[in-house]
Amino acid sequence: MSVVAAAERQRRTDGQADTYYEAIIIGAGLSGMYQLHRLRELGLSVRVFEAGDGVGGTWYWNRYPGARFDSESWTYGFSFSQALLDGWDWSEHFSAQPETLRYCNYVADKLDLRRDITFDSRVAAAAYDEDANAWELAFTDGRRARCRFLITAIGPLSAPTMPVIPGVGDFRGEAYHTGLWPHEPVSFDGKRVAVIGTGATGVQAITEIAKTVGHLTVFQRTPNWCAPLHNGPIDAKTQAEIHASYPEIFEQCRNSFGCFIHAADPRNALEVSDEEREATFQKLYDAPGFGIWMGNFRDLLIDEDANATITEFMTRKIRARVNDPALAEKLIPTNHGFGTRRVPLESGYYEVFNQPNVRLVDVRETPIERITPAGIKTSDADFDFDMIVYATGFDAITGAFDRIDITGRGGRKLKDKWVDGPRTYLGLQIAGFPNLLTLVGPHNAATFCNIPRCIEQNVEWVTDLMRHMRARDLTRVEATVAAEDTWTAHVHETAARMLLMKADSWMTGINRNVPGRRTRTFMAYAGGAPKYRETCDAVAADGYTGFALT
Repeated sequence: MSVVAAAERQRRTDGQADTYYEAIIIGAGLSGMYQLHRLRELGLSVRVFEAGDGVGGTWYWNRYPGARFDSESWTYGFSFSQALLDGWDWSEHFSAQPETLRYCNYVADKLDLRRDITFDSRVAAAAYDEDANAWELAFTDGRRARCRFLITAIGPLSAPTMPVIPGVGDFRGEAYHTGLWPHEPVSFDGKRVAVIGTGATGVQAITEIAKTVGHLTVFQRTPNWCAPLHNGPIDAKTQAEIHASYPEIFEQCRNSFGCFIHAADPRNALEVSDEEREATFQKLYDAPGFGIWMGNFRDLLIDEDANATITEFMTRKIRARVNDPALAEKLIPTNHGFGTRRVPLESGYYEVFNQPNVRLVDVRETPIERITPAGIKTSDADFDFDMIVYATGFDAITGAFDRIDITGRGGRKLKDKWVDGPRTYLGLQIAGFPNLLTLVGPHNAATFCNIPRCIEQNVEWVTDLMRHMRARDLTRVEATVAAEDTWTAHVHETAARMLLMKADSWMTGINRNVPGRRTRTFMAYAGGAPKYRETCDAVAADGYTGFALT
């Protein structure tokens, strides 16, 4: 009997059978569900605790109008199971939230996952007990649970933020945050609606709300470079081709920088003629998905002169699609080049502003002073609304960690350790926090990726680590300080060559809706998924170098 199994049996004897597990996973989104499936295969006693009342994670919470994939749906589903692939047909090339949530439930049903998931369970705190080599979790309802290994599957965009505006609680009408959207239908018919925020979520919501709204006012602080999605239904012939091509599709994803089907053009933008460059841009602009971002000339995100060429092209596109020249200029970003922030994909976003019942308010010119009982007051006007939609995003990547009081060895708080930015080893572990493993955590390739593709890599690597430890009766794993320092420095060095690092975004840790979140640091991993996978594999092959296993 292993040491872990013996400890579990002792806890059963002590009457704690329902509260002790070899592993606890926080979150029942795609990463949590897959990790549960893999650990059950190893024979571990494992439990998932989920704050919502259903599976799906991102796709459970984000039910706002217009929510959908920005990666091709047929590249998004799990690849590890032929049975899952054979039993599911995507109806659109970029599926909407309701279908994606149905897919998550399909996976949970097929793999019989719900029997090991406890819903309506929000973790308030997690503390490492050094004497017992165990984690103790406290839930918001007062329950507690203990485990040997704690695995976070909490997602990079799961901590919604409200804007820092006085009076947010004073509004008497309907108010919704896009990341906490009601499960019941919300009608916009004939209503005066405000949307605050024009990030990726705002772009999707604004486009959909504008179809039925009485009058829509969009409050924009920072415009974004948006590219056409070009979505459409999948016909029967294409469906058959997709099913027949899954091995090639997933191999193509595996070998691309962000695990999308779009591989970078090997040429440099300034090495081709003006005519050829323009033709390439136009071809990508007319094609579905992220090709214009992830499949463009290879130097666009590292060379400012090259980036200026695509930025000028996209500027012309916005001016051509918005009828009012002055309004078009307000929708053109001036503080970052195209692609240096994650690119929102849209389906008629710019044309919304040609509608007579849509108004844009530039809050850089006329700042919002407060939310009032009747609506919104800016520096030059009072607006009355029936509904306010807060498309104000998330405290990205580290925010969900900050909302759990995580305490490691010696009583050190994770939030304190990360006050100036995250420090990790491989984006999967943290020195001073033994047996805590962070799926899709900071400094992890999965935060800059077609996420299920990188989720599979994360989960399979963690599962192999668990298998390695069980075979050797090892019960404790912790990243060394030296390994953490080296990896964190590598993350920053890799990001430094990218233009992404110069833009204010959630990837660089800048969030004006989070007090104190002003330290510029790269939160993801910009070396690409293939390089990340290669590094993780080398660490494992070398006996998990950089980890102290005891």
